[in-house]
Amino acid sequence: MRAAERTADGENAPWGEVTPEAARKLLVAAVEAFAERGYHATTTRDIAGRAGMSPAALYIHYKTKEELLHRISRIGHDRALALLTAAADGEGTAAQRLAEAVHSFVRWHAEGHTTARVVQYELDALGPEHRAEIVELRRRSTAAVRRILVDGVRDGEFDVPDVPGTTLAVLSLCIDVARWFNAAGARTPDEVGELYADLVLRMVATQK
Repeated sequence: MRAAERTADGENAPWGEVTPEAARKLLVAAVEAFAERGYHATTTRDIAGRAGMSPAALYIHYKTKEELLHRISRIGHDRALALLTAAADGEGTAAQRLAEAVHSFVRWHAEGHTTARVVQYELDALGPEHRAEIVELRRRSTAAVRRILVDGVRDGEFDVPDVPGTTLAVLSLCIDVARWFNAAGARTPDEVGELYADLVLRMVATQK
């Protein structure tokens, strides 16, 4: 990631892995346009204009607008899965691993709230093949969190009668941060992550 590269609202743009530079600029522009106007209301001309390029230049790097969305979604979901898997596979108790999963997942949605809104809420705009690919990544992310909860119940740390339902609740709580987080607000992404980790642990804790 290029830490100095930022989108219009000040968040880090996690596109350092995208080359060449023109392709990266188009992805940054597409994220901003999709987040502001929605996928369907955004045209390739809108994206190219934000990137300071002609519409023809866009097609050198991406065959369609949907291909742009897929690239954004794939990178975003790969990063989210990596965070949750690292927490699930990490050292410590189930409570410690769940706290790390929630903290890192929430922080990612807050730091990259513009990107996260596109990644999480434009799934239905993808074509069937690309949508199936992203759904599989989501399934694996869900499985990572569910595994932590199962471990906690087994070890007597958590009181969770409905593990699948609680898994969905935890993930939904984290993802929704992308809808409301404001970089100029009172809390930093790290502080929001800490708050949510504490809330989730209280939600699943065994009653003493």
